[in-house]
Amino acid sequence: MKKIRVVVVDDSAYNRRAITRMLEELPGVQVVGYATNGEEGIRRVIDLTPDLVTLDLEMPRMDGFTMLRILMASTPVPVIVISSTSGDEKVFKALELGAVDFIAKPTSVISDELLKIQQDLHQKVQAVFKLNMARVQKRVEPASPAPEVTVPAVAAGANSSVDIVAIGSSTGGPPALQRIFASFREAPPFAMVVSQHMPAGFTTAFAERLNRSSGFDVREAKDGDEVVAGRALIAPGGRNLIFERSGEKVVARVVPPGLKDRYVPSVDVMFRSCAELYRNRMLAVVLTGMGNDGAAGVREAKKAGAQIIAESEESAVVFGMPREAIATGVVDRVVPMDAMVREIVLRCGLVPRFG
Repeated sequence: MKKIRVVVVDDSAYNRRAITRMLEELPGVQVVGYATNGEEGIRRVIDLTPDLVTLDLEMPRMDGFTMLRILMASTPVPVIVISSTSGDEKVFKALELGAVDFIAKPTSVISDELLKIQQDLHQKVQAVFKLNMARVQKRVEPASPAPEVTVPAVAAGANSSVDIVAIGSSTGGPPALQRIFASFREAPPFAMVVSQHMPAGFTTAFAERLNRSSGFDVREAKDGDEVVAGRALIAPGGRNLIFERSGEKVVARVVPPGLKDRYVPSVDVMFRSCAELYRNRMLAVVLTGMGNDGAAGVREAKKAGAQIIAESEESAVVFGMPREAIATGVVDRVVPMDAMVREIVLRCGLVPRFG
């Protein structure tokens, strides 16, 4: 099997050694070089042509953001950002610039605590084998001039045949979700709930970022939040999001992951919980991501009468989660990201309005 050749970019000598050691414990991975800043990192990438770069964001001379911009424009390569939770907004900026994923450092100071990221690092490096770099590049290219008919929105006062749209995503998910939420310029007549695989400490900033560009009221879910039309709840990092009836209302419950939950927040857990309450008034959406989270959930949702759509291989950064969902045989439609919002609106029984 071909080895994944990695360049490690970090201004801390301790971090470089620790990340190198963790990477080289993974079969099939070879660290071929390192750099102490973005300027040196670009030279290493050009000279060594690695399959993957791990990148710190805050470095002297040239920071990680500038390096990302230059790499994506000239020498595209998969980049995994390794950042502390104190830099949550910066992480999402890096994802928009083309980083394929990120890993949260447990502390911003030099410490053996860094070794706790090993399992997460191994999982995300393995995703590189299945990564569609062309899709990453497409998502960071400057948008072409908007055509006369652009983004579907929902006519005011319309009634939806769906009460809740539940979305699951992982690698490549944040930019995809940003695109979906930004497409809704007005609050639609249905609720949305999202489980995006993400560690604790990042989802508050992520929800705030989505909220700034959307007609939805987007917030990180808190225990007891009511599920209402026009509101979107983002599962907190490291926790699962489920729902229960409280009188006439449906409220969110934020719960610890189960021992068998490999991916957290769990898409399967959220889909099952939605299906129990909403049945045929639920739409489940599986976006880009590694692994099979969501596959069991879509089976349960379909049994309850829900509609299911999945992102196509044409646009998915990693086609793992959509492929596994499609393999269940219960997916109603497979669509590229360019058509995703239109499909969601139509499956809610609404007539799109453009402009």
